[in-house]
Amino acid sequence: MGERLKVLISNDDGIYAEGIQTLAEWLSKKYDVYVFAPDRERSAMGHALTLHKPLRVDEIEYDAPVVAAYSVTGTPSDCVKIALNAILDFTPDIVVSGINHGPNLGIDVLYSGTVSAALEGAINGVPSIAVSLVNGFEKHADFNPTAEFICGYIPRVLEAGLPPKTIVNVNTPAVTLKEIAAIKVTELGHRMYTDTYERRVDPRGQVYYWLAGEIMDEHEADGTDVQTIRDNMVSVTPIQFDMTNTQVLNDETCRAKLNVDGSVHAILG
Repeated sequence: MGERLKVLISNDDGIYAEGIQTLAEWLSKKYDVYVFAPDRERSAMGHALTLHKPLRVDEIEYDAPVVAAYSVTGTPSDCVKIALNAILDFTPDIVVSGINHGPNLGIDVLYSGTVSAALEGAINGVPSIAVSLVNGFEKHADFNPTAEFICGYIPRVLEAGLPPKTIVNVNTPAVTLKEIAAIKVTELGHRMYTDTYERRVDPRGQVYYWLAGEIMDEHEADGTDVQTIRDNMVSVTPIQFDMTNTQVLNDETCRAKLNVDGSVHAILG
C-alpha cells in the first residue's frame, strides 16, 4: 500500500459541528486527517481575516480518529492560512471545507466561510473542495451520505488537474446515496434573497436591525447548481478567485470608455 493522502479539513460551523465531525470520521478511514476549524460558529464570514488581535491555536482531543485537531480563535480563512503557513510542517494533498449545514449555491459563495476556507487553500496552491448539505436549514441532518461521497470523490478531484486559482464547490441533496440521480458539473445560479431587515427596539430603547430576508423562489436555468440540486443531483461547480472580468477586457468599446486615453487629464477637462 502507498502512503495515505494527507487531508486538511476546516469549516465555518465550528470545530464541534456535526458536519465536520462526520466528515472527519469518514475521511479518517482512508486518509490522514488534520482538523483546523473555528472554535465557534463563523458562518457568512466570507474571506475575512483576523488582523487586529492575536490568533490562538489549541490542539484538542477530537471525537473522530484524526491525526490532530486544532481549535482556532479566528475565521475559516484564518484556520486554513495559519495551518498551511505556521503550524503544519508539510503541505497537505488537499483541503476539504465542510460539511456545511445548509446550501452554498449561487451568490451564497460570495458570503460563505465554507467556500472561503477552500479558496484559501487554493490561494496557497493546494487543491481544495468546499462541500455543503442542502437540507433546507432543518435543525437535524444526516451528514453520512455526503461524507461518504466526498471520501470517494477526493481522488477524482486530484486526478482532474484543476487549474490554478480554482476550487470545486460541491452541494449534495439531503437524500441517501441511492436516491442521488447523478453528479453534474454546473455553473452558479442566481439564488437571490429579499434582503428584508426587521427594525426592532431593545429593552433599553435602542433601535437595532435583524436581517430576515428569504430566498426568492425563481426559475433557474438547467445546468445551474440551484436547479441541479432541485433535480436531486450532486452539484459540482468550479470556482476561481481570479475575479477579472475578461468580457470587459475584450470589449473594445467598454474598455475604451473606461480607459479614456490613458490620461487623468482627459477626464479632468
